[in-house]
Amino acid sequence: MGIKLLSSCISLVSLLLICCGCSSAQTDPTIKTSVVVNKEIAIPKVVIIDSAEYRKRMQKMLNGDSSSKWKFNDKYPLAGALLPFNRIIAYYGNLYSTRMGILGELPKAQMFAKLKQEMKVWEKADPETPVIPALHYVVTTAQESPGNGGMYRLRMPSSQIEKVIAMADEINAIVFLDIQVGLSTLEKEIPAIEQYLKNPKVHLGIDPEFSMKDGQRPGTVIGSFDASDVNYAANYLASLVKKYNLPPKILVLHRFTQGMMKDVKSIKLIPEVQFVMDMDGWGAPARKINTYKQFVYAEPLQFTGFKLFYKNDLKETPKRLLSPSELLALKPVPMYIQYQ
Repeated sequence: MGIKLLSSCISLVSLLLICCGCSSAQTDPTIKTSVVVNKEIAIPKVVIIDSAEYRKRMQKMLNGDSSSKWKFNDKYPLAGALLPFNRIIAYYGNLYSTRMGILGELPKAQMFAKLKQEMKVWEKADPETPVIPALHYVVTTAQESPGNGGMYRLRMPSSQIEKVIAMADEINAIVFLDIQVGLSTLEKEIPAIEQYLKNPKVHLGIDPEFSMKDGQRPGTVIGSFDASDVNYAANYLASLVKKYNLPPKILVLHRFTQGMMKDVKSIKLIPEVQFVMDMDGWGAPARKINTYKQFVYAEPLQFTGFKLFYKNDLKETPKRLLSPSELLALKPVPMYIQYQ
């Protein structure tokens, strides 16, 4: 009797057909890495890994869970790791769409103000955990039409990617570049954005919902990734961390059904990458919490995330978003919060 939640993105797979008929964007060899520091919104720095502090914060994250599922395994990340020393508050979307998420829906100044307010709410709810802002940008979007390459996906032009990174620099936020592969693969799509992943402030998200391994058109069925896909993405990020002496990368994996992520137990944790399993379903609070328990808590990875939909979560009674206090009561406590 599993509960199926549909992501709001399913109805949006054709949204980027408006993008002037473009298909695969050419990458620009220049990466903008300048940072404009905003004193009101700053990323806390973790220079070295304090193992005692790391263990303390991991235990806090487990929130008293007494099962054997989420016991701390004595594995530590490399220096510069953001989790669990901080909580990430991310705004999700695409600049070409006002319907895909809050990133793209609102003008920049209004979006920044709203994000800043959400951060204040979380800081008040959990004052012991610093908050980091993030822009979670869908850099490769699934499409209804096959496009020039027949892959049912659209890569964003370098100008748009650089625009998002520049926006993040204005508020000293980090960036997640999110990939919906369609009929393509991570082996083809991740290298296409490598120049941006070399930026220490840029991280990666991969969306199994639109990974159509059996050749279906995106949006007709829910897709999937397996452990080999996740391990490929993690190892690719790890190679960049080693080559360019970067702090650990964060890899966000979206999930709201059992079949979206296969063979989770075979995903290999590595010190160069921090893994976040993000509960990606929408609906009423009780439905979302049940989905978190079924598909995130039940198959432990490393860290957890939770998505809140400003519009879709209001479609079901009691027509409200879950509060920070409700999410802080979960086991484990999500360290990544995404608003769409």
